[in-house]
Amino acid sequence: MKKMIMMAMMMALTITANAMSYSKAKDEALFLSDKMAYELNLTDAQYDAVYEINLDYLMSVNGRNDAYGRWWNRRNNDLMYVLTAWQYNQYTEMNYFYRPISWANGKWTFSIYNHYSNRNHFYKVRPKAFASYRGGNNKKNDRYYADKKVDKPHSTTNVKNNNNKNDNKNNSHRGGSYISNGSNHDKGAGQHNSSSHNNQMLAKNNSKNSTNQSVRGNKH
Repeated sequence: MKKMIMMAMMMALTITANAMSYSKAKDEALFLSDKMAYELNLTDAQYDAVYEINLDYLMSVNGRNDAYGRWWNRRNNDLMYVLTAWQYNQYTEMNYFYRPISWANGKWTFSIYNHYSNRNHFYKVRPKAFASYRGGNNKKNDRYYADKKVDKPHSTTNVKNNNNKNDNKNNSHRGGSYISNGSNHDKGAGQHNSSSHNNQMLAKNNSKNSTNQSVRGNKH
């Protein structure tokens, strides 16, 4: 009997050791959510909800076998209610968002840092929930975020343009350098607008040429 009790206590200690503290989970959820907000172009309401969902997930996992089980499925279900269809598809294609943690050498590792190596760089101010939310929404009914009706972007155009610009920026992040939200971002937008404008002008010129050829044909 004593042996069984000791084994149960050891198992409990192992689970506790594998669980993340609130402080650790909070910091990791913030970094992960900030990058999701940047790459998926989340609204402020989405950013708040995504932070809560990520925090709940990180606080709920207790070991390697738990990382992609019940609480991971709950995280994905909650995100389906919060994100648009396009955002969710993008999320599932980015493994550092979709499968963000793993257990190795007796500790949790986070794949997001393989993509964003500068741990001090954030694109957005902290979500409102960061100061007050302590977890627990994933223990409520599974339609919690569906009933919440989180505001979503009206179009995916800006999301797609933003995502294309990330490729160049993320290469710099792998080297650990700090990149601001300023000139490079605006320059990329300007190049896109310039290219679009050139295409419109080319189309107009082609149309004029066709009209002129038609007029000359009628004169003959």
